[in-house]
This record gives sequence, C-alpha cells and structure tokens, in this order.
Amino acid sequence: MKHLTNLTLFIMLLLILPGCGEKKNKVADGDDPYLWLEEVESEKALDWVRAQNKISDEALASQPLFTELRDKFLGVFNDKERLIYPDMVGNTVYNLWQDEQNERGLWRRMSMEEFLAGRIEWEPVLDLDQLSAAENRKWVLGGARWLGPENRFCLLSLSDGGKDESIVREFDAVKRSFVEGGFSIEESKGSAAWVDKDHIIVATNYGPGTMTASGYPAVAKLWTRGADPAEAITVHQTDTANMGVFVSGINVAGKQHVFVNENMGFYESVMYLYTPEGLKEVAVPRDVEFQGFSGDKLILYLQSEWNVGQETFMSGSLVSFDLTAFLSGTPSVQTIWMPDERSSFSSVLTTRDFIVISTLENVQSKMHIFRFSGSGWTGESVPVPGFGTVGLVSSDDQANDYFFSFSNPVTPSTLYHGDGKTITPIRKQKDYFDASGMVVNQFEAISRDGTKVPYFIVHPADMAFDGNNPVLIYGYGGFNSSTRPGYSSVTGIGWLAQGGVYVIANIRGGGEFGPSWHHAALKEKRQNAYDDFFAVAEDLITRKISTPDYMSAYGWSNGGLLAGVALTQRPDLYKAVIIGAPLLDMKRYSKLLAGASWMDEYGNPDKPEEWAYISKYSPYQNIGTKKEYPEPLFITSTKDDRVHPGHARKMAARMLEMGHPLYYHETIEGGHGAASTNAQEAEMYALMYTYLNVKLMGNK
Repeated sequence: MKHLTNLTLFIMLLLILPGCGEKKNKVADGDDPYLWLEEVESEKALDWVRAQNKISDEALASQPLFTELRDKFLGVFNDKERLIYPDMVGNTVYNLWQDEQNERGLWRRMSMEEFLAGRIEWEPVLDLDQLSAAENRKWVLGGARWLGPENRFCLLSLSDGGKDESIVREFDAVKRSFVEGGFSIEESKGSAAWVDKDHIIVATNYGPGTMTASGYPAVAKLWTRGADPAEAITVHQTDTANMGVFVSGINVAGKQHVFVNENMGFYESVMYLYTPEGLKEVAVPRDVEFQGFSGDKLILYLQSEWNVGQETFMSGSLVSFDLTAFLSGTPSVQTIWMPDERSSFSSVLTTRDFIVISTLENVQSKMHIFRFSGSGWTGESVPVPGFGTVGLVSSDDQANDYFFSFSNPVTPSTLYHGDGKTITPIRKQKDYFDASGMVVNQFEAISRDGTKVPYFIVHPADMAFDGNNPVLIYGYGGFNSSTRPGYSSVTGIGWLAQGGVYVIANIRGGGEFGPSWHHAALKEKRQNAYDDFFAVAEDLITRKISTPDYMSAYGWSNGGLLAGVALTQRPDLYKAVIIGAPLLDMKRYSKLLAGASWMDEYGNPDKPEEWAYISKYSPYQNIGTKKEYPEPLFITSTKDDRVHPGHARKMAARMLEMGHPLYYHETIEGGHGAASTNAQEAEMYALMYTYLNVKLMGNK
C-alpha cells in the first residue's frame, strides 16, 4: 500500500515552496512573505494549491479506507430514500433534490396533501444541471423570495460554484421558467424584496463607492418593472465603513411588508419599514434579532434589556412588537417567552394562528406553541422525545401546518408534521450506521475561570476508562450560534463506526445559554472560548477516557479559528487537528472578504489596544519553530468568498517553512462549505475521516 511518510511529505514540499530555508519566529506587521497566496485565482497561488492537494491526496486518498468511506458517504448523499425536508410555500411543498443524476440539483414540488399522503412522484420545476450546462456555469440554488399570497413569481438566487455572491432572476413557478424581460440582478452579496408585482427594492453593487469595506451593498434602490435599473430611486444609503444595507420582505395575510436594515456592524442595525411616504425607522433596540411575523406583530429575540415605558424586558427573551400600534403612535411590546439561567431561545416558526418555538434547556431541545389573545401570549409544551435536538423545518402563514425534525447522535432524524393540535411522525431517516450499544451522555468541565462548560459525549456503552479511546472533539463557540447534539450519518460512518468517541463542546461564544454566554467570549474575552475547549479535553483526560495520544480537535469557519488556536496554544493536548474554512491571520482578517463585518465579534486589529489581545491568540502570528505540533489537516475552498482561502494557504505555507509537516486540501469550487455537489462532499469528508483514522487509529 502506498503511503508517504511525514518526512517524505515535508521534503517534497520544500521543493515547491519559495523561501523555505528562512526561519522566522513571527510574521512582522507589513512583512508577510505569503501575501501572494491571498491572490485567490492567480496561477502562482493555484499552482501552490494543486501541489499541496496532490501531496495530501496521494497520502490520504490512496488509503483503502478513503475509498470505502467515500463510497459509503456518496451512497448516503444519493440515497433515493433519504429523508426529505419540505419547504412550505402556501399549500405547496418545494424541495431541492441532488443525486448521481442530478448533481447540481432538481428543484421540484408537490401539494401539501400529496406530501402528507406519502406520494413519491414530484413535479420538476427547474433542472439546475440543464441550466448549468446551457449557461456554462456551476449553478447552486440559493433560495427564493416569493410574491405572496399567490406565490406564482419569485426572485430566485443562483450562485456560481456555491459562493455567497449570487445573481437574482425573476422566475414564474406556473410556467416553470424565468420571466422574459423580468427582474434580473447581477452577481453580488446583495438582497432584494418585493414591494408589489411591478416593484422591488434591491441592495446590490451599483458601481464605485456603493459597496462597503465588508463587501456588502451600501445602497438600496427601488426598481420598477421595465425601467432601466440605472434610473432606480435610492431608498437608503449607508456609510461604506458600516457593514451594509440589507433588504427583506414578507407577505402576511395578503399584505407585503418590506424592511431595510442598515447594519453598522454584525450586532448593531437600524430597522426601517418601507412605506409609500418613504422609510420609517422601527423603534426597536439596535442589537435585537428579528425572527419573523405573526399577524401584524414582529417577533424579536432580545440581546439586551429593553425598557419600554415603565416595563423592562429581559435579555434573552422572545417578545412581540405590534407594528400597527407602533405606526399609530402607541407602541405595544409583550413577552412571549422568557429564559432562566440554563435555558435559551433557539428558533421559531410562524403559522396562521400561532407560533412554534424551540428552546434549549441545558442544551437539550424543548418545543412550545404560543397563541395570542387580546391580553397577551399563552403557551403550551409540545411533547417531543426526551433527549436530543429539535429542528424547526418550515411553515407558512396561510395555514397552521408546520414541520419539525428530532434526532440525537445515535437516533436518526424523524420528520414530524404538526397542526397546532397534534403532532404526527411522517418519515424516519435510515440507520446509516450501527449505533446499537452506543450511548450519549452529558458531562461538565470546569474552565480556567471556574465556569461550568457542558459537553456531550457519544461512545460505546462498554467503553473502557483506560485513556486509550480515540476522541474527536468538535467546537464552534461564536456568533451566538448554539452547537446541539444531532444525528450525523457522516460522523457515524466515518468515526463512531470505526471505534471512535465523539464529543460536542458547548463552549462560550455560542448561544447555548442565551446572549450572556455569547457575550462572555466577545473581543477581549475571546480566550474564554478557547479555555473552555481545552477544559473539555482536560476533563476527558481526568475521567480516563482519553489521552493526548488519542485526542483530536475539529472546527469549521469560526470553529476553524478555534482549531487553529488549539493547534498553536495547546499542541500538547492533540494528536490530530482538522482546521476547516478557517480564520487564521487575525491581523489581516478584517481586510479580507467579509472580515470587516466580524469586528464586533473579534475586535479591530488596526487598533493597537485591540490588537494587543487579538495578537495573543491569532494562529498565523503564533506559529513558532521551537514547538512540536500535531500534523494538522487544513481544508478550504478557492470559491469561498466568505472566509478567504488565504488564511489556510498562508498558515500552511508558514508551517511548512518552519519545518512542520501537514496535510492540505482545497476544493476549487464549493463556497464556504468547501463542496457544492454530493460527490465533492463525499470526497471531502472521506479525506477528513481517513486522516483521523490514520492519525488516531493507525488504519492504513
């Protein structure tokens, strides 16, 4: 069997990388020898990428386990009997289907009655493979914004290769074709919303000076059907130093509401309602998270206390804001749901007569229905299975139907239908791996400052507490996003079925315990998230579940930064580290793609007082020659226009220069997820889990 040793890999890389003989301990400001790797599509940079891919692929893809896993993953992704998640649009269910015949996807539909009856024949609406072939693009469907209540016309988003940037075209769902001469928006990270059939508001790239430093539109304009967009009327404009202007619309009870949000940063925005007289600022807190509409009421998730008159609404609460009352000059705010210390709001669906919310109680899902009467909101619990994760799937304000799923790491997802009275299981996903004899437990680690950090652990019931169990620890810890214990066929096949133990770390920075859990890792407090992650690993060692010789870390995006910090700060804890779509050069992150929009999360590296704390953990600046590091696997995508692939490229090049061997894989398309087809996704995951098995289990 062909397998390259670490030394062989390193020698081959020495022949490829320029300047490999020079050793530096730090990347000095303005003295970055690998800036050329930030030139995403340059031939020099792509030659470097191809060389790294070739070396890593020869080492990992040559393993028999890689082929076995790739084929199993592809079988799951293409399985014609896999669980279908419906997207409700009025009384119609839409779904995007991908398999070996529909690589890019077939957008299709059926009636709600047919779906609930279990019909398997779908009506095709748009064939993405045919469209891609005809236009010589690699189209990925990004979603539709419907003109209700008829839901015949929509603004359809398509991205080339899975990028965040997309084009928008008007689509006729009755004729199943794009509208000739209809609305069409060129590629950008923009947004659009219907005002009525002949008018839309569009935030997009209008030329020089109309895009922000974060790469989002700074201008929103009103477009009229048939008119030249160059003559469109400006509705709102923000300073290009701000994050951007974003447009959204929703049709409730036959009335179209259009909102224009001016985001100063990631967590601060001013909400405006579009009216015939122009924009009217909606008097809500700037850090509030808009969750949807119920009748004429906005559903809002509070990130801080809100004082309205003599009443104070608690941070972390879900509240309603009466838009009609506000427009008449008499604001009305009412609490829907309020958390305690160990609970938090997760998500919401809105129907015609009620709303459905999911919450977390000690990171375990609960579900509730709330109805509004003249005096306020009343709620009731929905009986879902006990231990696991609720995923709210879809609903529509024209009916009381809604769909949700439930799973845990050893129980495949079940799709449920609800109507406000009962819930009914519709379909259950297959068991894609043998989970018999596996259990899920929840433990707590104690972080450096004494904070209790929960984590889930999936393992065989008869696991030996001898320190020899191979462990994969996953974490995210950022942007108020909760990490929950759900079923993953990929993790099950690639890791659990191979004899591994899987850990989900609920570290600070996420939303597991509401806004305060998130705020505890913002900016200068970022180290708390990393200390929490290390505490979980140390707790596993204390419990004699594993040791550093059998421990691995994994994270994606912000979690990729977490994995990079784990590599550089605590290399003693891990044998393997997967660093996916990562932020790594925190000195330059705010200058790359959407990076400037994340300064509310991490801080501004151009301010000396903020760089002082960012510099302490920025992985690219903290790689050194004197430490020994676990041999990591970097994964990114050339087409990732959210987190710049230069982060992973430069970090890998820097490590190789210093003599640290590694694996590197960059997909040429795929966007932030590093894959846009089932085949690409299967190969990416096969590389990941082959790497883990080789490093921790010796499966060669």
